[in-house]
Amino acid sequence: MNFEEQIAELHRGASEVLVDADLVKKLRRGRPLHVKAGFDPTAPDLHLGHTVLLNKMRQFQQLGHDVTFLIGDFTGMIGDPTGRNATRPALTPEEIQANARTYETQVFKILDPEKTRIDFNSRWLGKLSSAEMVKLTAHYTVARMLERDDFAKRYKAGQPISIHEFLYPLAQGYDSVAMKADVELGGTDQKFNLLVGRSLQEAYGQEPQVVLTMPLLEGLDGVNKMSKSLGNYIGITEDADTMFGKVMSISDTLMWRYFELLSFRPLADVAALKRAAGEGRNPRDIKFELAREITARFHDAPAAERAQKNFTSRVSEKAVPDDLPVKVIAVEAAGLRVANLLKEAGLAASTSEANRKIDEGAVRIDGTKVTDRALTLKSGAEHVFQVGSKRFARLRLETKG
Repeated sequence: MNFEEQIAELHRGASEVLVDADLVKKLRRGRPLHVKAGFDPTAPDLHLGHTVLLNKMRQFQQLGHDVTFLIGDFTGMIGDPTGRNATRPALTPEEIQANARTYETQVFKILDPEKTRIDFNSRWLGKLSSAEMVKLTAHYTVARMLERDDFAKRYKAGQPISIHEFLYPLAQGYDSVAMKADVELGGTDQKFNLLVGRSLQEAYGQEPQVVLTMPLLEGLDGVNKMSKSLGNYIGITEDADTMFGKVMSISDTLMWRYFELLSFRPLADVAALKRAAGEGRNPRDIKFELAREITARFHDAPAAERAQKNFTSRVSEKAVPDDLPVKVIAVEAAGLRVANLLKEAGLAASTSEANRKIDEGAVRIDGTKVTDRALTLKSGAEHVFQVGSKRFARLRLETKG
């Protein structure tokens, strides 16, 4: 890649680059940049939402830069207050170490193990003396802390904010000081913490890092960010058939978002696929390409091919009647829950019955079992719904009005 192409690739999918001119200046020096992204080991398994940052780290690796996957074993004991309306329970050291061990193996499904450094922030944060911690806190004010949206809302509502929660962004920011980071990656919800890192680096006499934020990937419902607690996730340790089926269940509109943030295909290839869709190519065939790529990444190419055959067999050849008519369902912009869709399709007499069928494991969408009552589907896609072994409906979801 020439310099302009490298810049375009690094900007791919990014929400913000702060400050872009600083990134250009650092890159023009011609030396490898020290790039970091931190992950608190709050759960044992990663999902595709986590891999948005890993993909960006991979891009930096391929361009010759030094990448550190930082496990926040120290900050995990504080508990990240981001987006919380109450104090987050801290993890125990045992939970952190168990989760961290699984992270180490999972990240190498994307990152090059020969070029990736894995580090733990307890290595320097655990050694800070009381005097050094006081010095660290002196570089930031309570007023600036309360500018943070979640703290401001809790303070205004009279909800408690523990002092240790103020230490979280300072500890994360100190990571950048200890590592002399040139670039830090994070989700859009981490912007405040990442900017604290810039401020602290300046306070400690270092050149401030570039902050590159990535959007939070929407889950299968197309509305909420991907989350295990919401059941709208695709886990990177899931079996090939489940992973393939879940990718195929996303809407045609959301598919392009996944191509941008999850695919390793060049931007020119994705643009060509969009043109093909506009010229009449079946979106399902394009989605097959996305599902194969993602499944092959976390399994292998033969497993992805088998998963596609199993999906086609399950959805098209064996299970679904050939003459199944298409029923158009109008939905609001926010989408409609599965139980309501089953009722609209005549596959359940009521939403209560539909929810019971979901709990029984009797409901499938495009061959994938539905386990979450809260799953919400948006317009822009066509799906095959199945209840039990003999009841089917092919629904096309269109925006109401």
